[in-house]
Amino acid sequence: MAIMTRTEESVVVVRGEAEVMRRTARLFENATDIACAANDLASWRWASTGPAAMPPPPAGATVRKVFRSGTLLDPGWSQRLDHIRSNPGVSIRVTGDEVNETIILDRRVAILAGDRRAGERTYSIITQRDAVQGVTSLFEAAWRASTDLDVHDAASAEIRQLAPQVLDLLGAGVKDESAARAMGLSVRTYRRRVAELMEALGAESRFQAGVRARELGLV
Repeated sequence: MAIMTRTEESVVVVRGEAEVMRRTARLFENATDIACAANDLASWRWASTGPAAMPPPPAGATVRKVFRSGTLLDPGWSQRLDHIRSNPGVSIRVTGDEVNETIILDRRVAILAGDRRAGERTYSIITQRDAVQGVTSLFEAAWRASTDLDVHDAASAEIRQLAPQVLDLLGAGVKDESAARAMGLSVRTYRRRVAELMEALGAESRFQAGVRARELGLV
């Protein structure tokens, strides 16, 4: 909960979501421009409650969020999306690339999330101007390269519906021919669905798709 490292006056590393929110809650409450990148639904949780919850964006604030495409396969996505869209001024885009989980407030403060697998997560709170500008440039590049949510949503509706069954079959090591029969698909169509799922998860192999699905809590 305390400060873990102070590399300089304008870069502070803290441990745990509750601590980072305690330090930045007022910044969120007054921000007019919020940019956010997240790999899963566990990050930057407006819908949650408690000391680790993000304050909702202020009325009139412009909010841009980039989600990794695998996030849309999460069973809780629809509910989370409804909550996000209930806030006016929110724009959402989707990327197939892994993103560094980041929040940028008014292009003056950047919060970078550390590795979730390394125990309690650390967060770097950065106010150094050149560093924030660099982080902002990376976010803008990711935003430009991503796809509007509605466009991505329409293209991925079927794979979201089939994803749980495909993941179960892959996890069980079922051969493609048997898996295709179980799903009532041709082998060619089944393999195409697997490829689409791998793309949505940002995976280059079936094994990596399984790992990524476990990270997202999909299996």
